[in-house]
Amino acid sequence: VRKEDGVVTYFNGTMPIFRHGADDLRSFRMITAQFCVTGVASQVQIIRTFGVSKAWMLRAVRCYREKGPQGFFAPRKTRGAAVLTPPVLEQVQALLDRGIETQEAAERLGLKPNTVKKAVLAGRLHRRPRVEGTADASAAAGVDQAANSVRCKSDRSVIDNAAEMGVGATQTMERVWASLGLGQAGGIEPRFVPACDVTNAGVLLSVPALLATGLLRHTQQHFTLPKGYYGLPSLFLLLAFLALARVKSIERLRYDVPGEWGKLLGLDRVPEVRTVREKLAHLSEQGTAIAWSAALCQEWMDSAPEQANVLYVDGHVRVYHGEQTKLPRHYVSRQRLCLRAVADYWVNAMDGQPFCVVHQDVDPGLVKVLENEIFPRLLKEVPGQPTDAELEADPLLHRFTVIFDREGYSPELLKNAKKQRIACLTYRKRPGPDWPEAEFTEQAVKLVSGNVTKMWLAERKVYLGDKVWVREIRRRTASGHQTAIVSTDYRSALPSSAAAMFARWCQENFFRYMREHYGL
Repeated sequence: VRKEDGVVTYFNGTMPIFRHGADDLRSFRMITAQFCVTGVASQVQIIRTFGVSKAWMLRAVRCYREKGPQGFFAPRKTRGAAVLTPPVLEQVQALLDRGIETQEAAERLGLKPNTVKKAVLAGRLHRRPRVEGTADASAAAGVDQAANSVRCKSDRSVIDNAAEMGVGATQTMERVWASLGLGQAGGIEPRFVPACDVTNAGVLLSVPALLATGLLRHTQQHFTLPKGYYGLPSLFLLLAFLALARVKSIERLRYDVPGEWGKLLGLDRVPEVRTVREKLAHLSEQGTAIAWSAALCQEWMDSAPEQANVLYVDGHVRVYHGEQTKLPRHYVSRQRLCLRAVADYWVNAMDGQPFCVVHQDVDPGLVKVLENEIFPRLLKEVPGQPTDAELEADPLLHRFTVIFDREGYSPELLKNAKKQRIACLTYRKRPGPDWPEAEFTEQAVKLVSGNVTKMWLAERKVYLGDKVWVREIRRRTASGHQTAIVSTDYRSALPSSAAAMFARWCQENFFRYMREHYGL
């Protein structure tokens, strides 16, 4: 077998016996099946030579034996239209030409509205665009009827499918300018037009919140894109909208209507998946994402300095399903398995508001991440820290408090953090025997949400690991179970320390809700 200039030639010895085009799959199936049936070659030889599957080969041989060579070139049998027959299509089209809506036309003819809408989307039926007001009034006012029209999804589908530059690419001149490098540095300027029936249009309600949290702030200082049709604002908004619409992969854009997503961005259509990936790769190669995140983190902390005094550090595991590298295995509690994954350590306020995140491809553990990355960063970014003179005057005063899981329990870590005047709060490993019930007193504890609850609490001073003095606080439940925490915050009242740790379910529920409902 030889392939040359897009033509495949089969030889028996030195004599050519059959030829077909390289993209002629039907001829390929017919000749290979004929070789097997006539004994020229075995099925195993065909499978190994061309890399086809055994099931594929068996179907081809069966088709040749039952129908002969013509069976490979016969047109495929289809069921045909069962409801929208040609006479019915003519009746529906006549109603649509009169300006009647698709739903009303379907009801008049006793059809399902979805059946008529699908026919419009497939191009078998065509609707006249709806224009507000009369044509004479619009012309007299000098208003463009196309710009003043409110189109539904069916109308937009017809226009997008007829676009000369591709599905949905209706802004021809802007795309030509961008391709020639004559567009703006930030991409084409969005232009929103009236429309109805836009899929996922509810995400537009989140735009004020996204802008308030700084989605588009500092992007020009930290990221750059070459001149093109799609700029940084459109790309960042697209990624935010995909997350809010629970689209877990960019590849899902291949299966959505491109023009509908474009309407949400003020453009004609959404970029191709390949374009999005190229732009994201270009941004990631600049290595400025951490600096951008740090700038936003500094803004968030400065806007809420009272919340930045007590910070939670929580680790989350993200499973890696790729094959490009062999990552360490982590225990994934949701699946109860040890899987290859990366770790993200989030720094949050007590109410669950996220401040920053530290990403670890190879996770050294929470203790090392706290000492080497989180503590140094917080010392630079947490606002409202006491001055050196204030710290020297008050030995019990601390800069801020960091709360973390049992994974970060280490007397050595608590000792080093105390030297930096960082108060720590965590669960105690191996707390030992239960304390007597007489030591516990009922305390009123105010939660982060503002609610007040009752807890049975007790406190002792403990010299932990022969390295550091800590406050050990225990909570006793109604069943008698005792939970122990240790703290190097020597100034806060007992109920406040208990609320910071034992009411931590507020923050955990927030992140569990975000993971389950938004995939974040």
